Amino acid sequence: MQEYKLFINGEWVDSSTGETFDDINPATLEMIAKLQKASQDDVQRAVDSAHDAFEAWSTTPAPGRGKILFRAARILEERKEDLARLMTVEMGKILKETRGDVQEAIDMTYYAAGEGRRLLGETTTSELHDKFCMTVRRPVGVVGLITPWNFPLAIPAWKIMPALISGNTIVFKPASDTPLLSIELVKILAEVGLPEGVLNMVMGEGSTVGSAIVHNKGIRAISFTGSVETGKWILGEAGKDMRRVSLEMGGKNPIIVMDDADLDLAIDGVLWGAFGTTGQRCTAASRVIVNERILPEFQKRLIERTKKLRLGSGLDESTDVGPVINNSQLNKVAKYVSIGKEEGAKLVLGGRAVKPLPGYFFEPTIFSDVSPDMRIAQEEIFGPVLSLISAKDLDEAIDIANSVIYGLSSSIYTKDIKNAFRAIEKIEAGITYINAPTIGAEIHLPFGGVKATGNGTREAGTTAIEEFTEIKAVYFDYSGKLQKAQIDVEQEEE
Repeated sequence: MQEYKLFINGEWVDSSTGETFDDINPATLEMIAKLQKASQDDVQRAVDSAHDAFEAWSTTPAPGRGKILFRAARILEERKEDLARLMTVEMGKILKETRGDVQEAIDMTYYAAGEGRRLLGETTTSELHDKFCMTVRRPVGVVGLITPWNFPLAIPAWKIMPALISGNTIVFKPASDTPLLSIELVKILAEVGLPEGVLNMVMGEGSTVGSAIVHNKGIRAISFTGSVETGKWILGEAGKDMRRVSLEMGGKNPIIVMDDADLDLAIDGVLWGAFGTTGQRCTAASRVIVNERILPEFQKRLIERTKKLRLGSGLDESTDVGPVINNSQLNKVAKYVSIGKEEGAKLVLGGRAVKPLPGYFFEPTIFSDVSPDMRIAQEEIFGPVLSLISAKDLDEAIDIANSVIYGLSSSIYTKDIKNAFRAIEKIEAGITYINAPTIGAEIHLPFGGVKATGNGTREAGTTAIEEFTEIKAVYFDYSGKLQKAQIDVEQEEE
C-alpha cells in the first residue's frame, strides 16, 4: 500500500503529525492508498515556501511561465487514459466521464498557457493634455486553493493553471476523498520544470488543514469550491483580514421542458443532467419543470429510459451510473428520499441503496407530484435524485426555477426562440443552456453563479485571470508641469 507525502518546496516531505488517512475505492470499498495528514505547522511551511518563491516566479515573463504549462498540457494528453482510469478507481464515475474530466484539465492548461501571451490590460484617453493612461495586471501573491472531490483533476486545473500563469504561488489542498489525481498533477508540473516552492500541496481534513489555510495571513487570496456552509465560513473568516475570496458553491439546477420541446432530446438531456456523475455535480439537474400538458407522457417515457440505466463499476464500459463517493453521502441521499416521501411527493422509481453490490451504490430515483416548496425541490442533495414539477406555462416555470437560494446552471427545451430568449432574460442563474442539459461547461467561457451559488466571481475564460490578478491603473504625465486632474479640467471649462 503506497503512502503519499506532502509536497513542499519542490520535495515530497513527511508531515509533522505522523498521521495518515485512507483513500477508498467507492465501488469496491478497497483501500487504494494512504495519505499523510498535514498540520498547521505544515501549512505554515508551505506558505513560507510559496512566499520565498514568489519574487522569482512573478518576475518570470508570462510567456516563459506559459511554456511550462504547455509542456504540462502535452503530458496530460499523453497520460489521459491512465489518469482517467485512476480517477474512476478513486472517485467512482464512469470512464466516459473521467476521460472528460481529464480533457477539461488539458483544455484549461492549454488555455491558461496561451494567456501568457495576453494578460490584457486597457489603454484609454486622459482628460488632460500630454497624459497617457492604461491598466496592467499584477499577481495577487500567495494564494490558497481548496478543491472538491467530484472533479478531482478538472477543478484543481481550473484554479492552479490561471493562478500560475498570472504569476502567483500556491498552497493547495485537494479533497481527502480524491487526492491521487492532484498528486499526479503536481508530479507533472514538477516534471516539466515548475520551480521549487511555486506549488505546494498539503492534505488532510478541512477542519484542520483547510482552516489553517483560511486563517494564514500570509495567504493573500483563497479560491474555494464546495458547500455553501463552508463557503460562508471562509468568506467571514478571510474577510476579517480583508483578503480576497472566490467561491463556487452549490446548485439546485432546473431544466424547463416546454410543450413544444423535442421530448426525446429533452429526456436524453435529463438523464445525463440528473444521473451523470451519479448526480454529484454542482450543475446536476435535480429539478425538471415540465409543462402540465405533456407531463404525463414525459414522465412515462423518462421512467422507461431511467430503468435501463446500468449501475456498476465505472471501469466497465457498459456501466451508466457509478457509486456515490462515500457512506456519508449514501446516507444523505437515503435521508432525502425519506424526506421526499414524508413531504407527500410520490416516489415513482428507485429510492434505495443497491445490494448486493459492495460499494456505495444508490438507484437512480425519480419523484413526481413535487411542489416547489418541498425540501427535495429546494435543497442540494448531490445524488441521483430527480424531482418532477408541473408548470402551467413558461412564466410559472421560470418562477419555480427562481424559487431556490441557488443560481448556478439552468436549461430550457423548446423550439420557440421567444421562449428561449425569455428564459435567458428571466432565469436567475450564471449559466443558461438552450436545448441541452445543465452541464458541460467550456473552459473559455465564465463559470459560476448568482445568489447562494457564489460571491460574484467566475472561473474559466478571461475571468479566470481576473480571479488571480490585481488591476493597477497607470498614468504617464509627460506635460512637464503639475496637472491636477479634475481641478484643471474644471478651470479649462470655465
